Amino acid sequence: MTQSFTYTDTTTFTVTHAQHIAAKVATDLKRMQRFYGVPSDSKISEFEQEIVVMLKKKLVETVTYGFKRGDAWIEPTLRYTAQELSGVGGVDDDPGKIRPGADIASASFYSYMTFTSAYFALSTSEREALGLPFIRGGAEQPGVSGYFSDDRVYSAGGRALNRSTVRTF
Repeated sequence: MTQSFTYTDTTTFTVTHAQHIAAKVATDLKRMQRFYGVPSDSKISEFEQEIVVMLKKKLVETVTYGFKRGDAWIEPTLRYTAQELSGVGGVDDDPGKIRPGADIASASFYSYMTFTSAYFALSTSEREALGLPFIRGGAEQPGVSGYFSDDRVYSAGGRALNRSTVRTF
């Protein structure tokens, strides 16, 4: 006797799911603000609005927020990598654990986003219609002074942002 089972599950990723994930990113940025003075509340709000739109439309590949000295990310820098989850479950960590006391002398706060092929397939008018709070310009992606270490996962509705943090050697 042979038995087989089939399981099918469909999850619709909604704006509420995107807001849930984006709120965790905003909480991380608020913690960074508390320890390092930036980004401002208005900038955090803009970053949160941007990530909601970009997650919902599957347009973001990675987004990095943090400090760079010269052309390299330094601690404290956070990189979020978008991922589709198989099934509805997934780890959904609490935000936080931003290390205080990093040396940010001569460094500036910076943000960098990479896009999916779906973003590049949009026309200029379609990109403008997204209603993003600001437009990102073209720039070279900074290197990293140290390495990125995976430390958190924020998920909802079958999608996730995997967080990694710059650590020094």
